[in-house]
Amino acid sequence: MTAENASTPEHTAAAESVLPAAERAGTRAMPQDLVDVPALLEAYTQRHPDPADPAQRVSFGTSGHRGSSLKTSFNEDHIAAITQAIVEYRAAQGVTGPLLMGRDTHALSAPAQDTALEVLMGNGVHTLIDSRDGYTPTPAISHAILSLNAEATAAAGQADGIVITPSHNPPADGGFKYNPPHGGPADTEATDWIADRANELLAGGLADVVRIPLAEALAHEALGTFDFLDRYVSDLPKVIDLDAIRQARVRIGADPMGGASVGYWGEIGTRHGLDLTVVNPEVDPQWGFMTLDWDGKIRMDCSSPNAMASLIERMRPGADGEAPFDIATGNDADADRHGIVTPDGGLMNPNHFLSVAIDYLYRHRHGWPAGAGVGKTLVSSSMIDRVAAGLGRDLVEVPVGFKWFVPGLLEGTGVFGGEESAGASFVCFDGSAWSTDKDGLLLCLLAAEIRAVTGKSPSQYYAELVQQYGDPVYARIDAAATTEQKAQLKRMSPADVTAETLAGEPITAKMTEAPGNGAAIGGLKVTTQNAWFAARPSGTEDVYKIYAESFLGAEHLAQVQAEAKAIVDAVIA
Repeated sequence: MTAENASTPEHTAAAESVLPAAERAGTRAMPQDLVDVPALLEAYTQRHPDPADPAQRVSFGTSGHRGSSLKTSFNEDHIAAITQAIVEYRAAQGVTGPLLMGRDTHALSAPAQDTALEVLMGNGVHTLIDSRDGYTPTPAISHAILSLNAEATAAAGQADGIVITPSHNPPADGGFKYNPPHGGPADTEATDWIADRANELLAGGLADVVRIPLAEALAHEALGTFDFLDRYVSDLPKVIDLDAIRQARVRIGADPMGGASVGYWGEIGTRHGLDLTVVNPEVDPQWGFMTLDWDGKIRMDCSSPNAMASLIERMRPGADGEAPFDIATGNDADADRHGIVTPDGGLMNPNHFLSVAIDYLYRHRHGWPAGAGVGKTLVSSSMIDRVAAGLGRDLVEVPVGFKWFVPGLLEGTGVFGGEESAGASFVCFDGSAWSTDKDGLLLCLLAAEIRAVTGKSPSQYYAELVQQYGDPVYARIDAAATTEQKAQLKRMSPADVTAETLAGEPITAKMTEAPGNGAAIGGLKVTTQNAWFAARPSGTEDVYKIYAESFLGAEHLAQVQAEAKAIVDAVIA
């Protein structure tokens, strides 16, 4: 295992320095693109949210509360209130075991952890933080919760957790999410309760928040430590064929992208004897080494060609036709997402890799239950549907949000769950749960296993799937919508869609509930034999999102998108 700094695309001309950030997508960030970290940290303590302003209230999305101290949407008051609400929620649920807490590398994560500790210790909650005082990926917290709960006696109580991360969001953001004893994301009932209670506490001036000074909190008898890294890395042979990777001498280039996986990749390589290079071990709260995303923002999105530009460039074959690695990987800041780069295919589309992962796993995990289905979100590619059919497995299609996969992963009835946004997890060789949250490190290691066992890169594997099942074209676009129109979209029923065809094909299904579990999808999905679209309102912008796919080419996809917008607009106008 080695570590080195990766080269990044440099500016091709001095004139680039005057271009707007959005026109410099894929190029390295410049000084004017970087967040002012001291101002960010000052705002965390000095700005106080107005509970009457919706933009400054606590709001849990699919991955917890997120915001920026500079916008007064992620500040000390928020974290104190949320933590107190979690203390009260877990007590009401009878959760008496240790609370596991980890943080990522965002600048606001460390002060948020300090605030949370002041409240947790003020309430006497047994809390475990990282024994190495390092960064903790989301999947490491999830795996630790499951591991401790499997080992716990009734008297010890069940563990739960807090992960402090805004995932792949820009450097100015912070995030705070709660994982109950099942180890995965909290469900809507839990997050609604926590958010409502936190907002009550904010409105009451935090009078009911029990809190002690940080120095006392750090010395409190209820505070302990846990070696998240050791537990995660030691257990990897239960879920990944590391022997095959090592014996095939697969060359892996792992880019933590400045995130919480930075210490994990080096340990994985060293402990398991892998030919693994940490291509950029740098941690910088400004992420000044990153290349700008599509909109000119610094965003640690490992599924974005612009954010991954430096790793993609690094994987180009040299004069001898040889790429430096057989597999190169990227992870977002909390390592719950994966990016896979191959020498022959570059950065893989997340839907493509999910299809490959499913086909490979269900053919090579012989200890998995024969009747276990294939889990996907309803906006993921229909290539997965065809792969599942080819495997003879049932398809379990659920709404957006990884929380929907938790029951199956725990019970063994859903051994794989994946999202189009490059998030997935699967169970151990024996069918037992590994993590019930997305695990980016796991999927990256799976790419190396696929290369080792099949002798093919994941992109070559996908090309074979295309030959068998067709070549879909997938895209997402946004359409303008008011708050009321977005609410109407959420309330749509299949009967509201009067069209009988979509882009020249008969409509085969109109759904507002996910077929896999009957849960509301918060929008609409329409399918035909060779295409589909799904429309969902944005939770943060005045738009709705249209996801669409066609197996009949790009022109047909454009027709699907146009007709999808017309169908939705006719109902919400």
